[in-house]
Amino acid sequence: MTASLFFDTNVLVYALTVRASSLVDPRTVKAEELLSIGGVVSVQVLNEFADVAFWKLKMDWDAIAGCLGMIEALCGRAIPLTAETNRAAVDLSKRHGFRIYDSLILAAAIESGCITLFTEDMQHGQVVEGVRIENPFLATAMP
Repeated sequence: MTASLFFDTNVLVYALTVRASSLVDPRTVKAEELLSIGGVVSVQVLNEFADVAFWKLKMDWDAIAGCLGMIEALCGRAIPLTAETNRAAVDLSKRHGFRIYDSLILAAAIESGCITLFTEDMQHGQVVEGVRIENPFLATAMP
């Protein structure tokens, strides 16, 4: 596991969900590659993954549980959300103008000592409190 990498929900969704299309989404290939080397996730990321998998992708709960088990095997135990994480997230939102849910993920990445946060939801290349935000899907596009 590479503890210096933190994954946002979109990386997990691209890596672990089956697409209806017969075309291979390059984002899926990139996300699988990233997830295979391991990293860190938070409980919020797991909750968001389960929500997207159930409501948007119509996965059943057994399949979702299987995916969550794979995530834990690759990333270890998820970082919990605490009152301290929440306070840090509120401060990040106030100082940087991030949405609170993005700030919660960034705060968890900072607390866990990660140096890179992989997400497509924030400004690529920005560094916040030692964590570099990278969109791993910038160079990928569906054909």
